[in-house]
Amino acid sequence: MRPSFENKFCAPGDLARLAAMQELGLDVEILEEDQLTKLGMGALLGVGQGSESPSKVVVMRWRGGTKGVVFDTGGISIKPAAGMEEMTMDMGGAGVVAGVMRTLALRKAKANVVGLVGLVENMPDGRAQRPGDVVKSMKGDTIEVINTDAEGRLVLADGLCWAKELGAAAIVDVATLTGAVTTALGDVAYGLMTNNDAFCSRLEAGATAAGEKTWRLPMWKEYDEFIKSDVADCKNTGTRGAGTIVGAKFLEPFVGDTPWVHMDIAGVDIMSGDKGWISKGASGYSVRAMINLALAMG
Repeated sequence: MRPSFENKFCAPGDLARLAAMQELGLDVEILEEDQLTKLGMGALLGVGQGSESPSKVVVMRWRGGTKGVVFDTGGISIKPAAGMEEMTMDMGGAGVVAGVMRTLALRKAKANVVGLVGLVENMPDGRAQRPGDVVKSMKGDTIEVINTDAEGRLVLADGLCWAKELGAAAIVDVATLTGAVTTALGDVAYGLMTNNDAFCSRLEAGATAAGEKTWRLPMWKEYDEFIKSDVADCKNTGTRGAGTIVGAKFLEPFVGDTPWVHMDIAGVDIMSGDKGWISKGASGYSVRAMINLALAMG
């Protein structure tokens, strides 16, 4: 069964229904805004408060053994008009997670995996989040919103907290998080950042086996200074430099000591032309690497 849409736009509810229609043995739960409020996901909810489409979180569980922004205008920190039509690609990370879970189910994989997808629409509106706002994350930390167009990391922060609460033994997050990674790596590789070298090495091995190129970026303590705030526990953007690393440093506290890898796929999510086994358009890059990791850990 395929959903019908009046236009190409896919709202949070549409994508949530797409995930829920994977009738392959997946246990799928859709959390609505009232549930997200009770969980304390203020960082995620703040991003979507200017949209008419309610925010949601989809939880997909595959138990086979013995974790997007649907459209991003930039919010009040609005993007230039040129190229905004491509901002549907910001659901790339959500699409990867859904693809991984679907593939694990189709393969009847001997692994226990939970996929979390935060679904919001970042729109300017009288109710929208403003630069200078302070939101409270599920972890309890306060976040100063410097740029409303750095919204993906706010969604991820609460998602990472939820994954930790669910008892994840290890966490991988995947997102089209920064333009900076495209500047650094182009459409050839995606960036990896981690708090655990051994775990990241396993993901790198899975990527290599899949024919995907990755590049690990440093997570030195000096970069923590970039997200320090005068009015909150942290801020959602830093200075112009080291943008991809700063995005990861923002996320790092929300996983604590849990082994974690952050994958920034912003440069490889959409391809302008065919490239080997990857077709023009949505690439599916990183799905194979994550499948290989799940199978190796299962």
